[in-house]
Amino acid sequence: MAVSPFKPSLVKAVFRDVTPMHVSRSAAWAAASVTRTVLTEIIDGARRAAAEEARRKLIPRDLLSAIDRNVELEVGDKWYDHSPTFRGMTGVLYDAEGVIVASRKRSGARRPSAVVGAHRFEAGVNKLLRTQGATAVPAMVRDLDGIASVFLTDLARDAAMVVREGGVQRFGTVTPAMSSETAPLPFFKDSLRALSVRRGDRRTIGTDDVLAATTIQLSGGNLRQRALTEARGCCRGLAT
Repeated sequence: MAVSPFKPSLVKAVFRDVTPMHVSRSAAWAAASVTRTVLTEIIDGARRAAAEEARRKLIPRDLLSAIDRNVELEVGDKWYDHSPTFRGMTGVLYDAEGVIVASRKRSGARRPSAVVGAHRFEAGVNKLLRTQGATAVPAMVRDLDGIASVFLTDLARDAAMVVREGGVQRFGTVTPAMSSETAPLPFFKDSLRALSVRRGDRRTIGTDDVLAATTIQLSGGNLRQRALTEARGCCRGLAT
């Protein structure tokens, strides 16, 4: 099982930004694994786009191509408002008078936001690029940093919500799938159903809470199933 380049200490720092709850060791590893799986898939899609133009170095256009071809990769979308790469995707905003609204600017927040803290992911992103045999221009690395930071921050918020609400209340046991995909295996449906009801105290985020949050963050499909499978594998033998 591949080891995530995003260290548990970084994961716990992100969780502390959004919740005072304790994060178990295995939950931190699970969140790191899910983030790695998502970024790996994005990089793989971008590599295929670059290869079609006989390029080895990834550029932001490859990121857009990867997301256009696979809707599952449209994650960490709060980053899109802060990156020039995504302006064409999010569209130009107009006010009531028909005047273009300027892009939202970063402000000094009292607590670190996912956008402000995106640079923390640079080392992990660069390591992940190397393991995938890829290189990227600085703008592409910046976007991967931002997507990773926003995705993990949203994952942390949803995991905390799962603890507060006692399980996944939002989607029940429905398991959506892309029309081009085969239906999820029965054991996978049962696994998602098990995550819909939580057991344990309301002060600690455990592995199952992170897995439940993953089902919220990732649309039903191969990416979600792979992320859950790999996260379980990396946490096998660790205390939940």
